[in-house]
Amino acid sequence: MNLFILFLIYIILITLLFVLLNLNIVIVKLLPIVLPIILSVALFTLFERKILAGIQRRRGPNVVGIFGLLQPFSDAFKLIFKETIIPGLSNIILFIMAPIFTFGLSLLSLLIDLYYHLHMELLYLMLL
Repeated sequence: MNLFILFLIYIILITLLFVLLNLNIVIVKLLPIVLPIILSVALFTLFERKILAGIQRRRGPNVVGIFGLLQPFSDAFKLIFKETIIPGLSNIILFIMAPIFTFGLSLLSLLIDLYYHLHMELLYLMLL
């Protein structure tokens, strides 16, 4: 079973590689937009940790690099290469699909809320 899952992941990664090779022009165009956003989020989390460390009177994230500037990147590296542990007696499909389903429901509720507010705003403008 695990070998089958690894084989599926391998096929998906190969397919993504071919898609990315065909879409490398789009990625290069999006890189100047996405990269500053990613860097700003990383630095924001670093400053948030430093402020929380100051509030709690403890040492902050100053272990990696100069003044802890490499800490968000080490956290991202750890997150990317973290092993997914699936309990042996659990339903694998349910275990993987449950967070995706929950995230989809939260996005659906946000969509309904935005649609409602947009609809009410248009209705208000029509009544004026």
